[in-house]
Amino acid sequence: MMKYTKHFSSVVLGTALWASCSPQGNDFLVIGHRGAMGHVLENTLASIDTALSLGVDMIEIDVYRIASGQLVVFHDDTLGRLSVYQDSIEHLTIEALDTIRLHDGHAIPTLAQVIDRIQGRVPLNIELKGAGTAAPTYALIQELTPQQNSQSSPYLISSFRWDELEIMRSLDAELPIAVLTEDDPLLALDMAHKLRAQAINPYYKNVDASVVDALHQAGFQVFPWTVNEPEDLEAMKAAGVDGLFTNFPERLR
Repeated sequence: MMKYTKHFSSVVLGTALWASCSPQGNDFLVIGHRGAMGHVLENTLASIDTALSLGVDMIEIDVYRIASGQLVVFHDDTLGRLSVYQDSIEHLTIEALDTIRLHDGHAIPTLAQVIDRIQGRVPLNIELKGAGTAAPTYALIQELTPQQNSQSSPYLISSFRWDELEIMRSLDAELPIAVLTEDDPLLALDMAHKLRAQAINPYYKNVDASVVDALHQAGFQVFPWTVNEPEDLEAMKAAGVDGLFTNFPERLR
């Protein structure tokens, strides 16, 4: 930790809190990707439950805002990959959504239902997947967890939509933010500094020890996505990342 910049001090406090409230109390964070999608259909309540049972330190999910205004937990912009329907997720109302079942009979949960299901047992990484999700996500987490602050937030907000992250930062100066990128992670540094982000979350194939060191020196944690094979898991740990997203959390236990 000594190599991190002074800017990183508030981040360390947040990480310490996350580690202390995790089942394992580890500094290295095992983040369940869309719950535990290697075992149960992604972004469902059953996947959340499985991730918790596997002892994750954090859970990551994706959110869209649907036509009737609710935030729902779903990864794709259409239903086709996970159901017999072809609708756009953003065009649906909550009434229509309540009638839809995904493969294996799973329902699409709302963000409020996921937060209620987790009950603060681990932090929640909310990826803003759709446009116009920052403001309603912020309003919802303020409604459901109004006592959060920069040292005790149970949330990490991330997105490839950096414009949504800018909106989120304009709404809250301290809420932990992670910049998602699938390109060279060092190209995300300017935006991460602008957002006063906590972390940069890169594609794991763009990560090695020199990249991790550079990001750490700049004051950011590094949580690569999505790492599943044992040899890749070990390589990322050896590179010095602070945690990682995986479909199989048990492979790191």
